[in-house]
Amino acid sequence: MNPALVELVRTTLRAPRDAAGQIMALRLTRDVLWTALALVAVGNAALLFVIFQTSDTEFPLPGYVERPLALFVIIAGMMVIYVHGMYWAGLALGGSGSLDDVLALVIWFQALRALAQVAIIVMSFLLPALALLLSLAVAVWGFWIFLNFVAAALHLASIWQAFAVLVAAAVGLIIGLGILLTLIGLGAQGVT
Repeated sequence: MNPALVELVRTTLRAPRDAAGQIMALRLTRDVLWTALALVAVGNAALLFVIFQTSDTEFPLPGYVERPLALFVIIAGMMVIYVHGMYWAGLALGGSGSLDDVLALVIWFQALRALAQVAIIVMSFLLPALALLLSLAVAVWGFWIFLNFVAAALHLASIWQAFAVLVAAAVGLIIGLGILLTLIGLGAQGVT
């Protein structure tokens, strides 16, 4: 593995704002960013498809979990909606920054989240109880990293402003996801 990427992962875990600064300093073009978003969405969709296919849940699952393309469209759509929601909410709350910076940090975060999910899945086969603890640690630590990423990307004064941005973007995501699911035909009939 590339030593620079390993070091960036370490920096992300230890000092998320420093890692955010390094990622934003790359000044990746929009073509690169949107391609990376599509690749991360493909990876996450494949991972979710495998999880849903191998889990033996008794709860009814939406029908689209058996359709990898639908999962991809939903994940990619959610990421696009959430990136825009965070960007505009951040500007409304007095932040500044660029959509490209928000997009770059979301892509990096989602890539790391997918790697963590793979580790949790492998751990769940070996030591299920430890996998549960690892999952909890990843969720809490990931939330802290993401708050710092949002604060850095939008040049916000505090973590609390970043939290407000995430809440506002989540509301936009729920509305946008409803519209997206309707557009691709996965409304209420998608639950089987």
